[in-house]
Amino acid sequence: MRIFKLTIILITLLFTSKAFADDTIYNPVKFARNEVIFSNSQIPVSVTDPTPKNNASGSIFPGGRGSNQLVIYTPAFGDRTNTNEYGTEAIVQKNIVTMISGANSFIPIDGVVISGHGKAKNWMNQNITVGTKVYIDKNILNVYTTSESYMFEAENKISEAKDMADYYKGKTAYYNPKLTNKHIAEAENYLKKAKKDTDDQEHVKKYSKLAVEKANDAIISSLPFMPDELKGVWIRPTETSESQIISTLNKMKDIGIDSVFLETFYHGKTIFPSQTMKDYGFIIQNEQFNKFDPLKIWIKEAHKRDIKIHIWFQSFYVGNIPPSNNSILAVHPEWGNKIKSDYLSKGPTCSKSEHNGYFLDPANPAVQDFLIKLLTEIITVYCPDGINLDYIRYPQSVSKYETGSWGYTEFARKDFKDMYKKDPVDIKGSDNLWKDWENYRREKITNFVAKAGTLGRQNKVFISTVIFPDLESALNTKQQDWRTWSKRDFVDGFTPLFLTYDPKTVSSMMNDVMKIKGGKTNIYAGIFVTFMGGSKEDLIRQIHETRKLKSNGVILFDYAHTKGVYAETLSDGAFKPVKQSQTKHPKQKKKWFQFFKKQK
Repeated sequence: MRIFKLTIILITLLFTSKAFADDTIYNPVKFARNEVIFSNSQIPVSVTDPTPKNNASGSIFPGGRGSNQLVIYTPAFGDRTNTNEYGTEAIVQKNIVTMISGANSFIPIDGVVISGHGKAKNWMNQNITVGTKVYIDKNILNVYTTSESYMFEAENKISEAKDMADYYKGKTAYYNPKLTNKHIAEAENYLKKAKKDTDDQEHVKKYSKLAVEKANDAIISSLPFMPDELKGVWIRPTETSESQIISTLNKMKDIGIDSVFLETFYHGKTIFPSQTMKDYGFIIQNEQFNKFDPLKIWIKEAHKRDIKIHIWFQSFYVGNIPPSNNSILAVHPEWGNKIKSDYLSKGPTCSKSEHNGYFLDPANPAVQDFLIKLLTEIITVYCPDGINLDYIRYPQSVSKYETGSWGYTEFARKDFKDMYKKDPVDIKGSDNLWKDWENYRREKITNFVAKAGTLGRQNKVFISTVIFPDLESALNTKQQDWRTWSKRDFVDGFTPLFLTYDPKTVSSMMNDVMKIKGGKTNIYAGIFVTFMGGSKEDLIRQIHETRKLKSNGVILFDYAHTKGVYAETLSDGAFKPVKQSQTKHPKQKKKWFQFFKKQK
């Protein structure tokens, strides 16, 4: 039976690859009779469907994509690209870019994904948009922006803006579609002009681009303020005085942000002077904030402005600086996580795929005790509105089984061997005990989440966790079993990370989370558009998709990147009522109060 299944898979891949080769970017581009080519550029393809063998330089990075590389992913690679947020991606079907994504994109069965990092990412951002025509010849990617490219994009966005406007009719007292309808009418008019005289290249270029611009304006203006959703942002604080904190909070208030996820324990240090850190002999406070307690001021000043503070807490990650002085791993090197290939080394292993960062061992009870004590100090001394647990996982495995697997510390190996009579270093991926080894590590993370959840309930503090929405990937590469956390009601909310520009990808991934989670777990979509440099209309489109799926709100990553046009866009409707609709609807005001009362 197994041989039969493998045969079917191979036959499927063979025919898929043939259909892919026939119908996508390996056939020359066809242009319409009057189609105007505005620009043409080309770049070498670094590798197609990367593996450790054909792309050794990139094999340590997620998705096998290396630094500055341009990679093509075909259906033969799998369902997703598995890349991280430090690139950009374009979905291609039948020679046409149908959407711009960002990371870990779905690979269409009838197309490919173009993925760029570093210099290749910059090239893509300058030369590829929705509607761009693409063609690969002798491992050179050729791209063409034409009049049809702009018209394709404009038509799709006009249709999208109409759908968004229809969705909000009657849903909120704040919605007035007049401006959106005006932009739609203008976009349609420009599109007609572009199609009217296709022999005049400048005419076509001018009006097709104007059609896209007005379609974007229609999308941006279509999103109304919704009072019963959280509007949050993650921030790593850089403010070193009370006046600077006040200034930042005032700017956040102007945008419409009502919840700040403040990075408080990161890179193995606290932003506040910690008694717990002192008791353990660790660095008492991040040196950037010496002789100053920013956490106290953040919470006090935020509450004056009706802004909630959630503690963003890097649970098992302690930064990418090698252990030194009184850092956590310098004092307790035995707490450091290890990859299998380094299990005999004396010190901890850094994760090359995660900024050369160091992680703590979740299996070690001393590690968990320390983190719970630190959380207890934060909750009891500072009384925040919530705790947002990040890095609540093992380091990412970039390859399966032994070579890429984590958790091979002296403590975990002995503990597992006491229970199963075999050292994990002697277990192969094909062994029956491999699943027990995986479950052992997942349960260690889950046990910590349960402890943090109990601590939150005891102190009436909202507990949320950062999760990766692809459950299979989270389980297999990070040992993160968020389904169990939700089903057992250990946490109050999830903040899934959507590392993409594409609203359809967000919708699909969020829908998967909604289907799997327990009914009591709130969802706050973690949106990365601003961090990844996406467009302001992409930001609006993603917020819209989360609303359609009844999320409890959105959190933007991160504040440092949510400025300028992004801030203006959010404050003009999506995060704040437009000027003509400042009066709150009484029923909605009640909902708003109840929402935060529940959260608190």
